Amino acid sequence: MSLRKILIVDDEEVDQYICKYVIEKFDPTIATLSAFNGREALDILRQDDPDAIILDINMPIMNGFEFLERYAAEFDNHVPVVAMLTSSIHDHDRDVALRYVFVDVCFQKPLTEDHLAQLANTWEQSTQS
Repeated sequence: MSLRKILIVDDEEVDQYICKYVIEKFDPTIATLSAFNGREALDILRQDDPDAIILDINMPIMNGFEFLERYAAEFDNHVPVVAMLTSSIHDHDRDVALRYVFVDVCFQKPLTEDHLAQLANTWEQSTQS
């Protein structure tokens, strides 16, 4: 069994495009959902159940950290894998993200096939538990 659906949460269209391109190249059977801020992501999660979330930090309306806070409060069952994907080089941002038990990894932009391999491996491990 492999990843079936990934929610990409990023306000930059170019970053959304890169993520979709890399995911398609990695495994063309993986479907993608797009949100351009945390609020849109929460709306999608109320209706859909992706296997993973790739989440940017700096976004308008609701940033990645605000999303994590609301997500933790609102959802009892968390998506198996949440990955932060950011251009931030600050260790503090990474440390804050990893405080949430459902955040598994932090990646530096841009998304790569190696990142997706790690994401898929983390997903497989979480579904076997």
